[in-house]
Amino acid sequence: MEKSIIIAGFGGQGVMVAGQLLCYTACETTDRYVTFFPSYGAEMRGGTANCYVVISDEPVGAPKVSRADYLVVLNDPSLERFRDAVVPGGTVFVNSSVVTHDIGRTDINVVKVDAGAIAYELGNPKVLNLVIVGAIIGYTDLLPAENVLQTAFKKLGAKRPEMNPINEAAFRRGLEIGKSARSGE
Repeated sequence: MEKSIIIAGFGGQGVMVAGQLLCYTACETTDRYVTFFPSYGAEMRGGTANCYVVISDEPVGAPKVSRADYLVVLNDPSLERFRDAVVPGGTVFVNSSVVTHDIGRTDINVVKVDAGAIAYELGNPKVLNLVIVGAIIGYTDLLPAENVLQTAFKKLGAKRPEMNPINEAAFRRGLEIGKSARSGE
């Protein structure tokens, strides 16, 4: 099994943290191989940001992929740039709070996640990425959900443990959205 993910958005949306959570979880809690390849635009916050994550049962040949099984788009420019990078039958996770453009493909699955609205509802827009990560895990079962959550506590909650309850709430909301999408609800 080898699965590739492209996560793309603007700097400041937690693109890199989302990719790192998946990678750290795979590295630290499973026997899978993983690569993480970040790419930043000229500016950090507000500029383009994307990362490539590959999780595999075998050693990974290349960290950057031209075609991905899963694409996460957090804004319209990312959808425009990466929509054709998804393999037929693959899945696009769309931050429907921000993305307004049509996917423009009928050969892929689309999971709409109102991540921005959920993050605001929970009281902190910075947890948008945890909502998305939860949706990815809920839909794909790529990694054990509780392992991802424990990694979030370890990596994000170490410096700010008061954020753990909201981080958990965000992750679990996304997890339920992903599970519902997988079961066709």
